[in-house]
Amino acid sequence: MLSDLSAFLEGWTDDPCAVKPLFMAMHALLNRLDRVSLEWKSRPGISHSLRARHEAQKKRELFVLIDIIDDDPKARWLSLCFYADMTGDPEEQGDLVPGGLLGEDARCFDIDSPTEDSTDYVLRRLEEAAATAGSDSK
Repeated sequence: MLSDLSAFLEGWTDDPCAVKPLFMAMHALLNRLDRVSLEWKSRPGISHSLRARHEAQKKRELFVLIDIIDDDPKARWLSLCFYADMTGDPEEQGDLVPGGLLGEDARCFDIDSPTEDSTDYVLRRLEEAAATAGSDSK
């Protein structure tokens, strides 16, 4: 439930890795996209996941999984995973993970200390995956 997301974000005050602004930027970008729905799944002490799906997708239940890794709430970091065929990685900043997203090959970006460049880079990947999800009905 997205109301749980709002409550989580309000309570997330300790952010020494400075990943909350990047998460907020990704959330805002996804909220601006037409025909994209969001789902929030929280597993305190493990991870909190924002999942985005484009209504044009027929075979897949999402196009991105954004995890806030919560094994240490005082040092949370982000893991952003796409299906490998939905976004590129021209600067090779991510990892190709065989079977890493719901049993399919994934391209994942782990972010524990975002910079302006890395933030721009993953936001472009997010936009690319959303456009792919909206155009190829995967």
